[in-house]
Amino acid sequence: MPSHPHRSRLRRGLLAALVAASVAVPVSGAAGPAAVPAPAPAVRGPLRSAAPEDLAEWYAATRADIGAAERTAARHGDRGRAAALHTMAGPSRSFLSFDGRDGGRGVEVVGDLSRAERIAVLIPGAGIGIDHYWRLRNGALALRRELGEGSAVVAWLGYRTPTTVSPASLTSGRATEAAPELARFIRELRRLKPTARTTLLCHSYGSVVCARAANGLRVDGIVLYGSPGTGYRNAAALRTPATVWAGRGSHDWIADVPHVELRLPFVTVGFGTDPVSPGFGAEIFAAGSGGHSDYLKTGSEPLRSIARIVAGAAGSAKPPGERHA
Repeated sequence: MPSHPHRSRLRRGLLAALVAASVAVPVSGAAGPAAVPAPAPAVRGPLRSAAPEDLAEWYAATRADIGAAERTAARHGDRGRAAALHTMAGPSRSFLSFDGRDGGRGVEVVGDLSRAERIAVLIPGAGIGIDHYWRLRNGALALRRELGEGSAVVAWLGYRTPTTVSPASLTSGRATEAAPELARFIRELRRLKPTARTTLLCHSYGSVVCARAANGLRVDGIVLYGSPGTGYRNAAALRTPATVWAGRGSHDWIADVPHVELRLPFVTVGFGTDPVSPGFGAEIFAAGSGGHSDYLKTGSEPLRSIARIVAGAAGSAKPPGERHA
């Protein structure tokens, strides 16, 4: 079937943008918006255990770190950041870590980690930061409701995400920085919850982060959705014992991003093989007809599919024609 003319034009335009970005990346790395100041978080040793009393003490200490960052943002005159932090510091919130510096990092638990037998770790893509953290949290809340009791969802904003439309979102630099932090977090989570079924859920640019961290990572599944590619030729190249899943909604604009890698001076632009293509070798899950931001939307087909993968009922997450393959 011939390509739709609009899609062909879009592909050509995006390919031109990739080339232009490759020129911009080496000279723009030092530029960026001024960071809102924040104090360093209090220095603490490792979390002793996932027992309720240890977690409660830890959450309270991290809440104090968020409160300190809120006060600093207010003194700086950034009301938007202060308001976002005030919400995050609420008494019902449960953060394993928080650092307001350099754009902000945070790791929040939705659900009871002490009793969780199934844990989903959400890795966000471009454009998610402290000021827009609510987008990541909304997805975590919807997934936790779908999973039900005995589960916990961890929203892992553990890296400096690129701006959605930027040279950084077209290269693996931020993912390379993030991967050791993600691997370290998963090791710590496995220490605390060694028998829990743990799944990485990697949205958009977050799939590049997960791919960089995947080698030898002790998780049960890695789910790539809305992915521009991973920077690897196929699932086997991730060198992970986990089952790799991929899905894309039929109205997700990421399908029109050229799945190429341009190796140019100073930088490689693009992320190569489409994870939902047969050549990549991932298991495909039913991702419905939604757009790029709809995968964890309440009541959606991809939300149900992803929840089944997290719960270990993977067969029912496949598209109908593949469930008995």
